Formats: sequence, C-alpha cells, structure tokens
Amino acid sequence: MDRAKHLNLADAAVRRAENLAGDAERYAGGNDYLHKVAPFAAAGALWADIARAHAAVAAALTTTETER
Repeated sequence: MDRAKHLNLADAAVRRAENLAGDAERYAGGNDYLHKVAPFAAAGALWADIARAHAAVAAALTTTETER
C-alpha cells in the first residue's frame, strides 16, 4: 500500500471512531441504554487505534514511494 492509501484508510477510520463516540455519548444520556455505552466506546477506541496505525505507516512512507 502506498502513503495515500494509508491516509485514506486513516481518514475513514477516524470517521468511524467519531460516529461510534457520538453513539456512545447519545446512549450515555439516557438510563435505558447505559448498557450500550461501553461497547460503542470500545469500538470507537479500536477504530481510533486503527486510524493512528495507518497514520503512522503513512508518516513513515515517503511521498515518492510507490505501491508494490
């Protein structure tokens, strides 16, 4: 994978993390759905980790490195 692909994957993962964090926040606002907060927050944290991993790989690649 080249640098651009890793950056695109990082961006997509950030969006997933943001959406899941929003869901967790929404569920935290009501007592009826508190059991859903931790799973949504954990999934959001996982996607944030994936985004960081792709961003780190992209940072390590040069802009001229091509896909192999």
